[in-house]
Amino acid sequence: MAGHTAGEPLECYSIPILLEKEPDLDQAGNAVFDPDGKQRYRCGFRIGGGIDQDPSQSPQGYPDKGIYVTYIYENSPAARCGLQLHDKILQLNGKDFTVVTHKQAVENIRKKPVLKMLVYRKGVPQLQKQPTPNQLQFQAYQQQQPQHHPHQQQFQQQPQYQQY
Repeated sequence: MAGHTAGEPLECYSIPILLEKEPDLDQAGNAVFDPDGKQRYRCGFRIGGGIDQDPSQSPQGYPDKGIYVTYIYENSPAARCGLQLHDKILQLNGKDFTVVTHKQAVENIRKKPVLKMLVYRKGVPQLQKQPTPNQLQFQAYQQQQPQHHPHQQQFQQQPQYQQY
């Protein structure tokens, strides 16, 4: 996948990742709390990118303004759930991550103790396009149309379709 323009449709194979954060603990093993009293959780990865960032300044050489995983801590929830270095986060808990600033991405990652992500991973092969249900319905409709002239049938070439 080459560079992607934010807000444009993206067609690729997405990998679902479910990351359950673990409580953040201090050196003594006590739970850490935010100033507002909420317990902090850690997910074990860092990100880079965003629509407010210049991809040409990325030390990793990312091709676009997407949100990318730039670091994964050993033995962290991110490492255990299968998240990989350089994964591009396409969606997080239902939110489109192809059009977020870096700050918005960080805030959304911190919000919930469970992260349901769709990621793009370089090297995963593109899938072959298969007919959509609407295309299959249209094909079935075309095949049901009556022939109006008895000799017309021998000259018409009916396309051959396979249903998957």
